[in-house]
Amino acid sequence: MDDSSALLFAFGQKVKHHRECLGLSQAEFASRVGLHRTSLAELERGGRNPRIETIARIANALGISLSKL
Repeated sequence: MDDSSALLFAFGQKVKHHRECLGLSQAEFASRVGLHRTSLAELERGGRNPRIETIARIANALGISLSKL
């Protein structure tokens, strides 16, 4: 796994952890963020490189700062 893939995987796992701590399903959380559920699933697996705007929406939906995410 190269550095870029490792970073995307770690980011996706962090999103998944925070989502699960809130007790939200992928579908519920994807709706809050404005993503399709399958796009969120791919992001959580590290297979998607989100834009900064998407990362900001994710942080907002999780109720955490962008820097913490």
